[in-house]
Formats: sequence, structure tokens, C-alpha cells
Amino acid sequence: MINNSVSLLSLVCRYFCHKGEFSIEDIFKHSLHKCEENEKFLARFYEHFLASSPRVGKKFADTNFERQKEALRLSLRMMAMASVESDAADLYLEYIAKRHDRHHLNIEPDLYDLWLEALIDTVRECDDEFDAEVEQAWRSVLRYGIDYMISHY
Repeated sequence: MINNSVSLLSLVCRYFCHKGEFSIEDIFKHSLHKCEENEKFLARFYEHFLASSPRVGKKFADTNFERQKEALRLSLRMMAMASVESDAADLYLEYIAKRHDRHHLNIEPDLYDLWLEALIDTVRECDDEFDAEVEQAWRSVLRYGIDYMISHY
């Protein structure tokens, strides 16, 4: 009998992930799904991110966080798609990069490191299967989008 707190999908993914039969993107998507099941995931991320630097707090001074949380949810999914060459995701990244560039929201390149570390800290809290492999999957998948954003600053 499977414990109710452990889904069958979770067991299958962990078995195959350790056997090397799932990609980095699969591991990321599985972990993202687990995080999204936690109703505190997005709020906790913003708590971590805002606490990471006074500069971050200033950037979000007039932010509607309910809307921002949904934007983050979409961005994480699109970054996963972009990491495996999706035209739709690439168009989304292009749009987001333009909104965040020096001429618009002016999100300086060094803030992306704070963003990533806040996200990793939050995933560590919200994914009960978090380990070095999961962390590497998040870093690898998000690196493509982060590098894109920085290159278009």
C-alpha cells in the first residue's frame, strides 16, 4: 500500500530519474509540480526574494503580488519549455526580456542570481524530494532563461 503523501507519479519518477531515464527537464517539471501543489510556494518565494536585498524590495514596491505570482508560475513553465527549444517559449522569453531590460523595468543582471537563490531555497522547502539532482535540474533549466534575460539587458 502506497502512503497517501507519496504519489505514484512521484515514485515512478524517482525510480527512473535515478536510473538516468528521465531528462533534467523531466526532473525539473516533476519538482515544479510538487512545489505548485504547495499553496505556500509562490508566497514563500517572494518572501525569500524580497529579503535577499533592499534593491529587490524597491523593484517590487508597487507590485500586485497576486498577479506577480501568476506571472512567476507562467515564467517557470515557459523556461522549462524554452530549455528544450520551444518557439512559443522563446517568444515569451523575448517579451519578458524586453519588459525587464534597462529601458523598461531595469532589472539589473546581478538580481537574477538573487532570484535563482531565492527560488532554490523555496524549492528546498516545498519539494520533499529535494536533493542535489533536483537542485541541479532547477539550476540547469533556469540558466537558459536567465542567460537570455541578461544578454538582452
